[in-house]
Amino acid sequence: MPDLGVPELLIILLVVLLFFGGAKLPKLARSLGEAQREFRKGHDEDSKDDPKAEDPKAS
Repeated sequence: MPDLGVPELLIILLVVLLFFGGAKLPKLARSLGEAQREFRKGHDEDSKDDPKAEDPKAS
């Protein structure tokens, strides 16, 4: 998989800006942050329920 450099990231940012518009970007970023927090919260809760996930040597 190729690495993403600064020029590629700028092009992606420009496309997102054109696609969603400047007014919707903060709302989009907020919803992505909330989704990421919910995913991590669910992952952490799942890890607590499964003792094998915490200790890889326990087989």
